[in-house]
Amino acid sequence: MNIPLAVPDAGVGHDPWWVVGLKVLLVFIFLVVLTLFNIWWERRVVARMQQRIGPNVHGPQGLLQSLADGMKLMFKEDLMPKGVDRFVFVAAPVIVSIPAFLTFAVIPFGPTVKIPFTDIYTRLQITDLPVSVLYVMAVASIGIYGIVLGGWSSNSTYSLLGGLRSSAQMISYEVGMGLALVTVFLFAGSMSTSEIVAAQGSHQSVNLFGADIPIPGWYAFLLFPSFVIYVVSMIGETNRAPFDLPEAEGELVAGFLTEYSSMKYAMFFLAEYINMATVSALATTLFLGGWRAPWPISIWDGANSGFWPVLWFVGKMMCFIFFYIWLRGTLPRLRYDQFMKLGWKILIPVSLGWILLVATVRAVGREASTPRTWLLVAAGIAVLLALISLAVPQKPKNDKTEDDDGKDFDAFAGGFPVPPPLVKTPSRSEEAHRG
Repeated sequence: MNIPLAVPDAGVGHDPWWVVGLKVLLVFIFLVVLTLFNIWWERRVVARMQQRIGPNVHGPQGLLQSLADGMKLMFKEDLMPKGVDRFVFVAAPVIVSIPAFLTFAVIPFGPTVKIPFTDIYTRLQITDLPVSVLYVMAVASIGIYGIVLGGWSSNSTYSLLGGLRSSAQMISYEVGMGLALVTVFLFAGSMSTSEIVAAQGSHQSVNLFGADIPIPGWYAFLLFPSFVIYVVSMIGETNRAPFDLPEAEGELVAGFLTEYSSMKYAMFFLAEYINMATVSALATTLFLGGWRAPWPISIWDGANSGFWPVLWFVGKMMCFIFFYIWLRGTLPRLRYDQFMKLGWKILIPVSLGWILLVATVRAVGREASTPRTWLLVAAGIAVLLALISLAVPQKPKNDKTEDDDGKDFDAFAGGFPVPPPLVKTPSRSEEAHRG
């Protein structure tokens, strides 16, 4: 739905200084309040899934529990371990938190609106760039430095290993996330977030066997493989369950933030929850039409004007955050080798193949007489066959040991003593069953 002609489009970069300051303040307040709400909401939803009560003491329905936790962390003793690099140790949480706020500078919350009690029109977006999506990816990558420096400056082996593992995880899944967005750029013809939202505003139709089937212009439908790859990558990028390997208590205590306490500890978690909102907002913008109303609400003429689009945008973003919480309450944690294999051996190759298919379809559809519909169907079948082939279990390897060959085990064969290979012994239940 287009903006009414009576509303002038002020664009971006032409707002008075106080309007820019007001936007920045409102976005900051929105993210802080959203973080407090998400912590409470996650506890309530997971408690309901596990048939528990959840927070219900502080405030109505426990709504002030997150605020109470923040106050508790604020007044806890701020410990400084012996031998740490003090400057880097203090700067690491700040380096992680600041980029989490900066990424929302290019996220469009709605169209051009009139500021109440004034005659000024402005976009519900702080600013826009021709390469806004690349700006988001670049700023989000800065947070990796904070995690690495936090683990290194702690003067702890566990923290160092947690920081290295977390950075490797985030870098790996940033590659898959970036490749998932290439097809969006090909379809929209731009990297500007506002123009990508505008490109998804019109409905499209697919001519299938002579019948025109209308489909929404959202790229979540037109580019479904890219949408799935992005959703998986954003969970790995934010270190959330089932990909929360940096917080694997049974392996590395608590990851890169083992030695942190008080507000520095809280800032890491603040960055984590804001990053959840950031990738959810980016997914809403690039794949779910951004601030535009979903069908059938979009039939209403005023659905995409005024401040109503803010409601649609926040609603779509909260659906992604609920998906985060749902996964945390249902799926177990993966092993690190399984997790990295998923990123490098499955997501990235599938992303590259899908990019080639989409680019070929768009190029051939412009020049050849072959209908683009049949090309899209053929591409979808090819992707489906590729996914089926990845799901087929591989033939187990037949590993032979020295005992299988009938040779004696020599503990000093390598120059130093090693334990003998494990020999399977019958368990007590098997012995009882035999006896």
